[in-house]
Amino acid sequence: MLPVHDIESRIRELGYELPEVSVSQGNYVPFRIEGKLLYISGQLCVGPDGKLADAYRGKLGSKITETDGYAAAKLCLLQILAQARMALGSLDRLRSCIRLGGFVNAEPDFVTPGAAMNGASDMIVAIMGEAGRHSRTTIGVATLPLGACIEVEALFAID
Repeated sequence: MLPVHDIESRIRELGYELPEVSVSQGNYVPFRIEGKLLYISGQLCVGPDGKLADAYRGKLGSKITETDGYAAAKLCLLQILAQARMALGSLDRLRSCIRLGGFVNAEPDFVTPGAAMNGASDMIVAIMGEAGRHSRTTIGVATLPLGACIEVEALFAID
């Protein structure tokens, strides 16, 4: 796979900017590097101001639409990349996205959590191209921190 360069420029070309990273609220670290792998803890759909908007608070299948869930997953992905930049000093050290894991706060009868998670998947591929293609797991859950509608975690190969 060809190396990915100037990821931050690509993010800006797409009309986004990386937020400031938030501080962990529990007894865990936001990222961990093991060898050539970067693990990013689950990130919520908070905006650039570091707050969870009411539009992304609640369950998919009742209060939150798939379209809003898709937008929320994009915010999670931006948080993931902000954490990666903090961990690595530069996003240009990312080689590929290996895996994304999505947790969707969903009503019991909501059967398409993957449609919301596509927001994160589509965005990482738009940013990294073929190097952004990844394996993925998406599961519906009963609740998420702060009532968020989605949380996404990531695993990257790095230099």
